[in-house]
Amino acid sequence: MTGTVPPGGAVLGADELDARWADAWRPEEVAERLAGISAPWCIAAGWALDLFRGGPSRPHGDLEIAVPATEFPEIRDRFPEYVFDAVGSGRVWAEAGDEVLAATHQTWVRDPASGQFLFDVFREPHEGLTWICRRDETLRLPYDAIIERTADGIPYLAPELVLLFKAKASRPKDQADFDGVLPLLSPARRDALRGWLERVHPGHPWLAELAE
Repeated sequence: MTGTVPPGGAVLGADELDARWADAWRPEEVAERLAGISAPWCIAAGWALDLFRGGPSRPHGDLEIAVPATEFPEIRDRFPEYVFDAVGSGRVWAEAGDEVLAATHQTWVRDPASGQFLFDVFREPHEGLTWICRRDETLRLPYDAIIERTADGIPYLAPELVLLFKAKASRPKDQADFDGVLPLLSPARRDALRGWLERVHPGHPWLAELAE
C-alpha cells in the first residue's frame, strides 16, 4: 500500500451500502471456495470472534478475510465469475487496476450480475510468512501464530488481534464484541492484547479492564 489514494472512485451512501451487502457470504462459503490454496488466509473482524466463540453473537453486515498482499492473485483466481473493487478513503473503485490496488488494502468482491458485495479482502503487508501490522510495522508475527481454526477447519484471525484492530474505532458493536470475548480470553491472550494496545493505542480505555 502506497499511502496515496489516486483520484476517482465512487462514494456510496449508507443506505446503498446496506442494501448491496445484504447478501454477504458466510465464512463457510468462502472457506469452501478457498480449500486447498497455498496462501495463508483467515476470516477477520467480527466473524472471526464468533468463530472463536463457537457460535453467532450478533448479525454481521459483511464478511472480511485477510491475506498476504502478494498472495491476492491466488485468491482472486478462485472467483473468476466475480469482480474485485478496491476501497479506500470512503470511495470505491470498480474493477480496480494495479495503481489503485497498490494504494489501498481493501477489496470488495462483487457479483457483476446483481451488483451485490459478497465479502471483503484485506490485502495485508507481510514479509514472506511474517505478518506485519498495518498500524505499527514493528509489530510482526508469523502467520502460523496468528491463524487459528475451527473444529471443521475454517481459519480465523486470533481474537486478541481482532480486538486490537477494533480498538481504533471502538464503535458500540466493537465495545460489545470486546465485552463478550474478554471473559473467554486466556491470561496469555489478555497479556498480548494489553501489550499491543499500549504500543498501538496508548491510553485506550480497554487497558484498565485487561489489567483486572
